Order: sequence, then structure tokens, then C-alpha cells
Amino acid sequence: MRIALYQGPAEPGSIARNLALLEARATEAAGRGVRLMICPEMFLSGYNIGPEQASRLAEPADGPALARAAAIARGSGIALLLGYPERGKGDAIYNAAQLIGRDGRSLANYRKCHLFGDLDRGMFRAGAGPTALVQLDGIRVGLLICYDVEFPESVRLLALAGADLVAVPTALMDTFDGVARILVPARALENQIFLAYANRSGREGNLHYCGLSCVVGPDGAELARAGRGEELILADLDLARLSASRVANPYLADRRPELYGALADMTCAK
Repeated sequence: MRIALYQGPAEPGSIARNLALLEARATEAAGRGVRLMICPEMFLSGYNIGPEQASRLAEPADGPALARAAAIARGSGIALLLGYPERGKGDAIYNAAQLIGRDGRSLANYRKCHLFGDLDRGMFRAGAGPTALVQLDGIRVGLLICYDVEFPESVRLLALAGADLVAVPTALMDTFDGVARILVPARALENQIFLAYANRSGREGNLHYCGLSCVVGPDGAELARAGRGEELILADLDLARLSASRVANPYLADRRPELYGALADMTCAK
């Protein structure tokens, strides 16, 4: 399956303009044989927008902006994964990502579980799962958002559930570019999965995003890597490569779960 990651400066606060950008990039990706395009965290609304604007722009998972994104998926003939502010029960606002199939049907809706700092906590309620894992073109796709991937347990849960690809919309700032360069490849290797990490670029308020979006293979090798500006990068996912890597590096098969049971009950030592 050929996938694309769009790394770009979606305009904060303008859902209509970002939907137009989504359509343009989806059309471009479709013309290059792409079957799935992944966009950054909070793509539809902007990320660094503050609680008032996050609440104003939030909508349910079946709201009008997502309906328009579904029409774009149908029109372009590719699946889309994009971040947005979701309005849930009790008027709670979540940092969410929705995977839309090529027929416009919602395949999965995931809420960010690990909130990053005051920026996230001031706008959103933390998601509580469950693990988002769906089939797309014979590939089992798991979803995480940004900071989630920095917790090894999150990726390992998806790997143990059978994920072949973990797709991660993100908004990584330039002070943390080691996450994109070091941690993300390590997550792919240690869990024997493909990992697609789609970042924002440019400035948004006082935040400067580092770009460096990437697709990494199960052997930790980069299949595609963006620079720091706006870019559409492509990679081909080959399940034969996945199978071969899992034979060469049988981390999942060689686990000893009986040794790790205490992890769930442990707290950080002070």
C-alpha cells in the first residue's frame, strides 16, 4: 500500500481553508497512486489555538467538517486520517483523529490519551481508549496522536493487538526533534511495525514546529523523511518486508509477560 504524509502549515482557526487544502493535497496524492494520506494533529482547526477557539471550532465526530472530509475522501478515492477538535458528551472537548475510508465511511475515531503540558490540558479532556485498530487494504492500522507515541506502552498495545502500521498525526515542536529522529524509529523497530509520523511545519503563535515527518519500517530504516517545510512525502508499505523483519527480530515472540505484570501497578520513584 502506498501512503502519503502531508506536512504543512494548516491555517489556525480556518476550517474552511484547511478543508480546501485537504482537497488539494488529497487530489495530488491520489494522482501519485496513494491509498492513504495522513495529516497532522488538529489539522482542521490548528493546534495552538487556545481553549475558547478549540471549543468554538469543536464538532461531533459526524459533524459538518468531517462530513466534508468524507466527501473529499470519496471524490479523491483515497483514505484520509486527520486531526480535529471533537465535541463529546457533556460538552467535553477532545484532541481527536478520524480515519475515513475511500468510500467516505468513518473507520475509526481516536482521542489523544496522553495530554502534553498546559497547552493540551487547558483545551482538552484525555481520551480513555479503547485501542483504535482497523483493516485497510489488508493492513491493520492502529492510531495514536503525538505525545501518545512517546509512551512505549501505547505502541506495544497496538503491536500486540496485531497492528502492521501505527499512524500518528502530531504537532512536534523544534525543541523536541529527537522524538522524530530517534524515538519514532526505535518504536517501529522494537514493535516490528511500520510507523507513520505526520507533523506540522512552520510557526503557529509562539510555537515553531520542526517538521521531519517520516515513515519508518519494522527494521527501523527510514522509508521517507521530510525536511522542515511544507511537503508531501510518499512511502510504499510491503508486508513481505514486515514478515521478514519479524523473523529476523522476534521481539514480540520472545517477550516474557510474566516478568512485566508489576508495571501496571508501579509509580515513578521520587
